[in-house]
Amino acid sequence: MLRAISPKLFPAAPTTLSPEAIPVKILYEDDDVLVIDKPPGLAVHPAPGHPSGTLVNALLSHLSALPDTSDQRPGIVHRLDKDTSGVMLVAKNGAAHANLTEQFKSRSVSKTYLVLVKGHLTPEDGAIEAPIGRDSAHRERMAVVAESRGRAARTEYHVREYLDGYTLLEVKPETGRTHQIRVHLAAIGYPVVGDKVYGVKSASVPRQFVHAHRLGFHLPSTGEYVEFTADLPPDLKQALTEIGK
Repeated sequence: MLRAISPKLFPAAPTTLSPEAIPVKILYEDDDVLVIDKPPGLAVHPAPGHPSGTLVNALLSHLSALPDTSDQRPGIVHRLDKDTSGVMLVAKNGAAHANLTEQFKSRSVSKTYLVLVKGHLTPEDGAIEAPIGRDSAHRERMAVVAESRGRAARTEYHVREYLDGYTLLEVKPETGRTHQIRVHLAAIGYPVVGDKVYGVKSASVPRQFVHAHRLGFHLPSTGEYVEFTADLPPDLKQALTEIGK
């Protein structure tokens, strides 16, 4: 369902944020949570370079209340990169925010991404375990670093399909380090296609081929475990078609 969001007053949010009528595809909603299918190109929250036009601005016009976290991220319990599409979870009140934050912290949230890498990755199932920290040579980037300089990180993968010179993966990050999937795959020699920072360019792939395909968590109100999925968006479907020719 693609819902056009109409502006409304939102007094509980930080005063520097404004509601904006940005369409958001809603996968699920109850009194505590909102599950959306984030489109590519939409930043999650305001930051230098994009002070408006973000998911948070859209949420402020859709919801009458969000947890006031006293920063630029009300309701946000996890994030996706601006150019990453797919399933994302938002808290609608303070209790839900605390509950979901603890679920992410305890790693009880299940996350599965669809990722296209350069080369044929073998074996078909595996895991990458390597600490991630700030790249000492390029401070705006992350890298696999010595244990003393980084935080433990683990990424599991399963080959979904081999293509001509590429591999489509299902990737499950057990930890949530910054740029973890992209950094880990690049470190083992299978960079993400379309990734301008750690990966390889492709005329067929318009952006980094990373899509949050499935997200599972426990509903804060009942404790019931639920999962939600988002299909590949048109640009990535078209990219697979082009690569498969």
